[in-house]
Amino acid sequence: MDLYLGIDYGTSGARGVVIDDEGNVQTEVRYPGQKLEAAHWKSALWSLLAAIPEPLRQQIRAIAINGTSSTVLLCDAAGEPVDAPLLYNDARGAVVLEQLRQIAPLNHTVLSATSSLAKLLWMSQQAFFSEARYFLHQADWLGFLLHGQLGISDYHNALKLGYDVEALQYPEWIEKLEISIQLPQVFAPGTPIAEIRPDIASQFGLPTDCLVCAGTTDSIAAFIASGAELPGEAVTSLGSTLVLKLLSHTRIEDARYGIYSHRFGDLWLSGGASNTGGAVLREFFTNAELESLSQEINPAKISNLDYYPLLKAGDRFPINDPKLPPRLTPRPETPKEFLHGLLESIARIEARGYELLQSLGANQVQRVYTAGGGAANSTWTAIRQRHLKVPVVTSANTEAAYGTALLAKAKASNQKDEKKFT
Repeated sequence: MDLYLGIDYGTSGARGVVIDDEGNVQTEVRYPGQKLEAAHWKSALWSLLAAIPEPLRQQIRAIAINGTSSTVLLCDAAGEPVDAPLLYNDARGAVVLEQLRQIAPLNHTVLSATSSLAKLLWMSQQAFFSEARYFLHQADWLGFLLHGQLGISDYHNALKLGYDVEALQYPEWIEKLEISIQLPQVFAPGTPIAEIRPDIASQFGLPTDCLVCAGTTDSIAAFIASGAELPGEAVTSLGSTLVLKLLSHTRIEDARYGIYSHRFGDLWLSGGASNTGGAVLREFFTNAELESLSQEINPAKISNLDYYPLLKAGDRFPINDPKLPPRLTPRPETPKEFLHGLLESIARIEARGYELLQSLGANQVQRVYTAGGGAANSTWTAIRQRHLKVPVVTSANTEAAYGTALLAKAKASNQKDEKKFT
């Protein structure tokens, strides 16, 4: 039996899912917490591999990894990080936006304080940059740990680096930045890159011919896992943050609102990511409180509390403003009312995001699948459906790691089938 491993590095921890040729889950493993240090990412990777039962490890044919979009780091010639990574929501790139505007096309995806290219340009002006040889996304670097090839990325991660996902090449205007570093070579997500390093195969009892594939981002992986496949179908990921993805015939790009489109076969996944979401809820409530208080809320009743729930200043979508202040007042006397206001306000932000996408030319939303921890909250689902005015359903599988495993399976299976006829 051939098995396939998908690994998800999300905003709240790392997960692994092993599936078979039929897409059935054979095992799931978890590593809690998401820290800034690359060494922590490496520890999580080794722990996830070790946690998979040995009989299953021996049958894993392909591995793919997803990471948070625009979480990046610089490495030396040996692949060692030269400084701490910058996480997806790090907005220090705001100081170089004016420089980028002189070069990048109007309203391009990279014209955001949190884009990969803005982070790279900021890094290029720091003292540690002289030690760097490679600029990698989180998924790129983790893939390198398994296959040993530096400077490899995928066109989902490379989108916010400025890679032209329509022409499948870096645009000429990037050269005008004169950044003296190796930009990643970009492949289609899921493309087999190389067999796993022999020492890693030996250490974890993996097949020596196990393929390590190009990765993707966590929100794209969640979309793949959802079962959505038709234009007008969308996926909202309710994790620590709020991420919207709408499958459309039209490519939508507008940095004014933090909107970008990923290539998805012959279609486009248009959307954006907001800093609101579950992390704000967990700042005020435990998981047990969220569950019990949600059951007390009448989702048909409209809360008039108008919040913009953020942990700190700054949002990316549907308002792209690194200085946008959180709005969490007035605070009602009862926790139930406060939670109701938060859930209602996040639902308004979600609805505003989809309305914005449609106003710019994306397909009309027909159905919204939900991934992430928030998918289990039926009260929140009912509130969101009231705002969205379309069916809101739980994804076929809510784990982004499952979507990444499907990605590995599709490409590795294709390669196996090709070998049969050559």
